[in-house]
Amino acid sequence: MEYRQLGSSGLRVPALSFGAATFGGKGPLFSAWGQSDAGEARRLIDICLEAGVTLFDTADIYSGGASEEVLGEAIRGRRAEVLISTKTGLPMGDGPQDWGASRGRLIRAVEASLRRLGTDHIDLLQLHAFDASTPAEELVGTLDLLIAAGKVRYAGVSNYPGWQVMKVQALADRHGLPRLVAHQVYYSLIGRAYEADLMPLGADQGIGALVWSPLGWGRLTGKIGRGRPVPAGSRLHETEQFAPPVENEHLYRVIDALEAIAADTGKTVPQIAINWLLRRPTVSSVIIGARNEEQLRQNLGAVGWSLTGEQIAALDAASAVLPPYPHTPYRQQEGFARLNPPLV
Repeated sequence: MEYRQLGSSGLRVPALSFGAATFGGKGPLFSAWGQSDAGEARRLIDICLEAGVTLFDTADIYSGGASEEVLGEAIRGRRAEVLISTKTGLPMGDGPQDWGASRGRLIRAVEASLRRLGTDHIDLLQLHAFDASTPAEELVGTLDLLIAAGKVRYAGVSNYPGWQVMKVQALADRHGLPRLVAHQVYYSLIGRAYEADLMPLGADQGIGALVWSPLGWGRLTGKIGRGRPVPAGSRLHETEQFAPPVENEHLYRVIDALEAIAADTGKTVPQIAINWLLRRPTVSSVIIGARNEEQLRQNLGAVGWSLTGEQIAALDAASAVLPPYPHTPYRQQEGFARLNPPLV
């Protein structure tokens, strides 16, 4: 397993990490993703550790806290071998203090996560969504308190707008407080919006990307393609309403390119899709999920080899879309590359 620095921090993380949203299995969304209990989770974690996958990502909202509980039980006795990433900020109840990133809410949420995980610290805490009602100054100060208290080692965000990430970084710099080091983002061959603003921001500010849903919400598993609609038993039938949208023709164009490379290499469509992401700028780790051992072992096969330059170019071309305003006009002008050289 390759290990990478998480952004510009000193924390080294595996190129692949494991997403524990399949643990617990409570509620209509998360039960469709997976329902691993502590015994099943322990076996999956055994396989991860054997392969060098040491970072496990969860969130308090996953199955109403059950994911954290199952993860905590599954790693009992081997906490020193793993890194734990969890997220908070989304509603955990109907009360006014049950959501957001206010000082009181954030401190309570971290303490509750620590209890469920059965640990005294969280290696990476991420704010799960932007809370417009909490001033950035309050957020930065609270993260500093949690880090100073030893309850959190590093801080990041997830699904944040770039201007708010930059605001947090500027405040941290102004007051000499810990900076954000990670941004957990949706990024895939059928979802490249991350590249327009958040990727250049991450490169400039030393913020590493942790990629969620690298297979485009299950659309790049190899089971879907031209003339092959979503299988009857697919979880997409239950969860597609929550998924980032994609036009069918764009999806099929990407799958055509993936299948052509799969035929040449003997690799699977998911392995190729994940390997492409691992070659992208700012990506520190790609979060893989699995409901069973077979899925996990297949996803682990995405590392240890590399796509060729020709294959990467084919995937780039098949998945390319015009970026949103204000980027599009400039990309169409001669000389754009001199003004904005590609990230490496």
